[in-house]
Amino acid sequence: MKVSDILRVKGNTLYTVTPMQPLSDAVEIMSEKDIGSLVVMEHGDLLGMLTFREVIQAIVGNGGQIGSTTVRSAMDDHPMTCTSETDLDEVRRMMLERHARYMPVLDKRMLMGVISLYDVAKAVVDSQNFENQMLKAYIRDWPNDEPTAKSAAV
Repeated sequence: MKVSDILRVKGNTLYTVTPMQPLSDAVEIMSEKDIGSLVVMEHGDLLGMLTFREVIQAIVGNGGQIGSTTVRSAMDDHPMTCTSETDLDEVRRMMLERHARYMPVLDKRMLMGVISLYDVAKAVVDSQNFENQMLKAYIRDWPNDEPTAKSAAV
């Protein structure tokens, strides 16, 4: 299974912010849209990712306040990325190694989407459920290999 399979099911809605936006605006968008990450874009280029992890770290680092913090000062400016052709097993390994919950998907420099650890886990579970259904159907239709009376008499 490839990342493109997840993006096809997930759709192409993306939420972005610019690096100079106030962090408070980003938090409001994340809350309003019930999402855990925002892509930080400038002039059509991916600059970074802002997740709830970076938001919490910024608030703690600022004495419990958002204050006048900008997205740039809180964002991860070196997010791990993948392509739509990256194998799902590779994505899982990468996300687990870096403790990443969100990963931008790029085609050259064009942002194709963002996948989450939830999206990856759901794809794996859905795939396993489908495989289980196929195996159960195969077992139900198992051919009877016992010799019949006619073939035993020959």
